[in-house]
Amino acid sequence: MSVPDYQSLMLPLLRLAQDEREHTMSESIERLAQEFRLSEAEKNELLPSGRQSKFSNRVGWACTYLKKARFLESTGRARFRITPRGLEILASNLQRIDNSVLEQYPEFVEFRSISEREDSEELPTAPQIETTPEELLESSYQALRKNLSQELLEQVKNCSPKFFENLVVDLLVAMGYGGSRRDAGKAVGRSGDGGIDGMIKEDKLGLDVVYIQAKRWENTVGAQTVREFAGSLEGYRARKGVLITTSQFSADAVEYAKHIEKKIVLVDGAQLAQLMIEHGIGVTEVSNYQIKKIDTDYFEGQE
Repeated sequence: MSVPDYQSLMLPLLRLAQDEREHTMSESIERLAQEFRLSEAEKNELLPSGRQSKFSNRVGWACTYLKKARFLESTGRARFRITPRGLEILASNLQRIDNSVLEQYPEFVEFRSISEREDSEELPTAPQIETTPEELLESSYQALRKNLSQELLEQVKNCSPKFFENLVVDLLVAMGYGGSRRDAGKAVGRSGDGGIDGMIKEDKLGLDVVYIQAKRWENTVGAQTVREFAGSLEGYRARKGVLITTSQFSADAVEYAKHIEKKIVLVDGAQLAQLMIEHGIGVTEVSNYQIKKIDTDYFEGQE
């Protein structure tokens, strides 16, 4: 059983409310999860943003659409009750309630037409829609980010070794290491031998130092490279190091780094690109969208 789409949740949600009592969203989510026999993993599966579970998001949108068709009505913060129209549609013994059913009601048609005008292009037809607007937005965002990550990594692979070293410094400073950019620039590249490309202060006060090796490798980096880097750290009596590559690490390399006494963080090409995007290195913002919702606290206690 996978997480049901929001249209599949409409009829079960309406049936849950047929007792004409007030129901809460949290109660409804739990009862529907039991009805669909969702596992804990399925109930807790998150949207790409990681801020909300996919199932609760879909139950929320099923409730919203039923309200727009006047099958349900709000009775307070995250609370609802069935309407006479909702009872009437249940009495018709439909096997499924989806957007095609809701579109028979003018209030829902008006809601959809407003949404379409605001989007400046027609929404997909009912059979095509299985995901909620948040999921569509987030999946598009993740696709754009994945494409950007791939393009960014290609750019990094084509840059000069010196530029790559500076890029690594810029990233580490943006992440909070090394104090100022000027201080970090002085620290990195001071060694230049023994498998160490540079060092950078772990914090702005310089209470500890992190040693760096950053290479634009094409092939998979194996355990031997990590072993040699660990040996280089020993020569400096260093306890911490970061090994950065534009390719990837073998499973043996990852396991070796986990089981040695020294703390060595491995950053492969995919993670490097993601960190650059998160901290604004080598990328620029094109658009910024804010998703807002009703502040129910604002409307509480109104007279």
